[in-house]
Amino acid sequence: MSSHHIIREKQEPALYIHDLGNFSEELLGQLLEWSPTVIVHGAAYEKIDSLGIKIDAVVHPAEALLQENTQVIGGTAEATSLVLDHLIKGGYPAVNIITPQHDLKFLTAYSSLITIVVFSETEKTYAIQSGFSVWKPKDSIFKILGNSYIEVTNLKMDGEPAEEEEEQDYHKEHAHTPAPEFRVIEDGFVVFEFAGEPIFISEKL
Repeated sequence: MSSHHIIREKQEPALYIHDLGNFSEELLGQLLEWSPTVIVHGAAYEKIDSLGIKIDAVVHPAEALLQENTQVIGGTAEATSLVLDHLIKGGYPAVNIITPQHDLKFLTAYSSLITIVVFSETEKTYAIQSGFSVWKPKDSIFKILGNSYIEVTNLKMDGEPAEEEEEQDYHKEHAHTPAPEFRVIEDGFVVFEFAGEPIFISEKL
C-alpha cells in the first residue's frame, strides 16, 4: 500500500546525478528511498540505467537507447543550469545533486529559488542563511565556503586552540584551496551568523 512509491510528490527533493563516480551505493539507496524524480546527465546515463534505476529525465543525452517515458531536457547551456531551471519551472522546492565537483558561485545564484544539497563521495554541501544552527558531536568537521564575515558558536578553525569564550569571529575571504576546516569544540549546537548572501557549508559524510 506504499502509494508514495507510485505517486511522486514534489515535497521530496528531486535527484540529479551529474557524475556518480565512486559514490556510496548505500547513500544512493537512501537518496532514492522515497522514489524522487531522477534526472541524469547523458554521460552517466548508461551507468545509472545498468543499476536498474528508473530515470525520469536526461540532460545532454548521449547516443544511448533511453528508457520508456524518459524525458529529454533540451538546451545547450551548462547541464546543471538546465536541470535547475527545469525543476524550478516544475515547482520543485529542493534537489539533491551528486557530483564530485561544483561551482559554488553558480549554485549561490539559485539558492534563493530552490534548496540545493550537493553530495560528493566524501562530503555534503548546502547553503545556509544567517542564524542557521545544527547539533553536532565534538570533533565533527565543517568547511565554510563563502566570503562573508562569519561569527560562529562552538566551532574553531582546525589546528587552532579553542578560545575561552564560546563565540569566535573570523575575518576570512575563504579563497583558500581547499577550504579551511573547522572543528566542533563540544557536543552541542553550532550556530552560524553572518551578513550578506547565503554561504555554503560542507560536512563529511
